[in-house]
Amino acid sequence: MSAWPEVITAKSENRHEIKLSGAAISKRISEEGLDKNVFQLTNINLLNISDTCLTRIPDEIKYLANLQSLLLYGNKMTEFNENITLLQKLKVLDVSRNQLTCIPDSLNKMKELTNINLSSNEISEMPKIGDMLNLITFDLSNNKLTSFPDMEGGSFPHFTDFRIKGNLIEVLPAYVASTLQSLKNFDISDNQLTTIPGEIASMSKLKELNLKGNKLSDKRLKKLVDQCRTKQVLDYIREHCPKADNAQPTGKKGKKGKKEEPQPEENINDLCHSLKILHVDDDTLKVKIVENEVCNIRPFILCCIINDLHFDEALFKKFIQMQTKLHDTVCDKRNVATIATHDIAKMPPGNLVYTAKLPSKLKLTPLTRSKPFTGEQLFHQLTTEAEALRKEKKRNVYSGIHKYLYLLEGKPKYPCLEDSQGRVISFPPITNSDDTKMSYESKSMLVEVTSHSSLGACKTVMDKLLQECLMLGIGDEENSPYHTLTVQQVKVVDLEGNLKSVYPSRTDCVFDEASVKVFRLSKK
Repeated sequence: MSAWPEVITAKSENRHEIKLSGAAISKRISEEGLDKNVFQLTNINLLNISDTCLTRIPDEIKYLANLQSLLLYGNKMTEFNENITLLQKLKVLDVSRNQLTCIPDSLNKMKELTNINLSSNEISEMPKIGDMLNLITFDLSNNKLTSFPDMEGGSFPHFTDFRIKGNLIEVLPAYVASTLQSLKNFDISDNQLTTIPGEIASMSKLKELNLKGNKLSDKRLKKLVDQCRTKQVLDYIREHCPKADNAQPTGKKGKKGKKEEPQPEENINDLCHSLKILHVDDDTLKVKIVENEVCNIRPFILCCIINDLHFDEALFKKFIQMQTKLHDTVCDKRNVATIATHDIAKMPPGNLVYTAKLPSKLKLTPLTRSKPFTGEQLFHQLTTEAEALRKEKKRNVYSGIHKYLYLLEGKPKYPCLEDSQGRVISFPPITNSDDTKMSYESKSMLVEVTSHSSLGACKTVMDKLLQECLMLGIGDEENSPYHTLTVQQVKVVDLEGNLKSVYPSRTDCVFDEASVKVFRLSKK
C-alpha cells in the first residue's frame, strides 16, 4: 500500500504533528486499513486518529518514542494495545468514545501522563493505580465500573480533576480523602452510592463535588446535592456523615451544641490586595446554555464581569500578554480551556446564549479581520494561511491561532457565544469577534472561559485569571502597592431558567496568599 498523502507531507516537511480524522479517513481505513507508514514518523509528538472506524491501533505504535499526545477518541477500538504503555514520554492519552473493556496494569508505567481520558467505553474494572506524580486530570466517566478504582496509598500531588460519573459504583472509599488530597473537582454523579464517608469533608482543596444522580439514603443530603451547593454539601457531610472508623462526626460546636459564630470579615480598607465580588441580581446578564447542542462539543462555560477597569496602553499590553501565557500554561495550550474577553460597552443589553452551530451557519468577524467569515470559511482560511506561513518561514510547527486548528477537526458543529441580538461574539477555542474586542479604553469586561473537559477546569482557569488581573492592577485608579479588583457574578442557566452554575461562587477565588482578601458584597 502506498503511503497516504498526509503521511508523505508530514515526512517531507518534518512535521511534529499528524492528524487523521473524520469520514474520509474512516473510509480509507475500512477499505485498505490504516497506513502503517505513520509509525515511521518517529519525530512526531502528537498523533490524532479520531472519529473513524479504527478497531485496533497497530503494535507499531511503540516506535513513536517521542510521542507526547496520543488522541484516539471516537473510534471503534475494543482492545487497549499494551504497546501504548511503552511510550514513556506520553503526557496526554485520550481513548474516549471507543469500546474498550479493560485497561492493562502497565498503565502504571506511564509516569509522565498528565491527562488521561478513558470516558465513554465499556470498562468494568480498572487495575490498581500507583504513583502518578504528574497526573492532573483523569476521566473515567460513562463506563461500567462497579467499584471505585483502587488508588489507595498512591501519590498524586498534582491530581486536581477526577470525573467518574455515569458508572455503577456502590461505595466511595474513605481513603479517597487522604490519598487524593489535591482534588479540586470531583464528579461521581450518576452512580449507585447510598452513603458518603465523613472523611470527604476533610478534602480542603475540594471546590466542586458532584454527587447528583446517586441513591443517597439521607434525604436531606440528597436535597442539598440536587441543589448543587458544594459548600453546604461538605458542611453537611462533616456534621452528619459517619467516618469509616464509626467515630461520630465532630463539628465545631459552642455551648449547647450550637455552631460557633463566624468571625467578622476584616475591614475592607485593610492593607492588602482586595478582590470584591458583587452578588448576582435580577439586572445582571445571564448566559443561557443550549445543552443539547453543546453537550458533545464543548459543554462547559463560566462567565463573570470585571468592572471599573483602568488601563493605559502599557498595562493593556501586559494584560494581553498575561492571557497568552495562561493559554499556554493553565489552559494547556487551549487543550483544557479557552479564555475570551469582551468589552461590555460594545455589547447590546440582554442575556447571552451559548450554543453550537453548523460550520456553514456560524458567522462572525474574527479578531483583527475586517470582514465576516462563516466558521467553515474561517477554518479553511486559517488552514491556508498556516501552510503558507510554514513554507515561507520553513518552520515545522504552526504559530498564533493557527496552531489550534486541530481542536476543531472532525467536529460536526462549532461552539459559539451569541449576544442578545443573535450576533456571534465568541468562537472557542479559536477566536473572539472583532466587534467586542477589548482596548485600553475599555471600562467593563465580560470574561468567558469554556472547556470540553470539565466545569472544574473552567473554575481553575477563571480563578487564576482573576488572581493575575488583580495582581496586574487593572482595577486601580491610582498607583498603589495594594490592588483592587471588582468582579460581578454571572449565572449560567438552561433554556428553562434552571441554574447550572454561578461564578464566582463562595467556593471560588480561595487564594493561598495572605496578602489577598476576598470580600463578597451585595451589589449597590
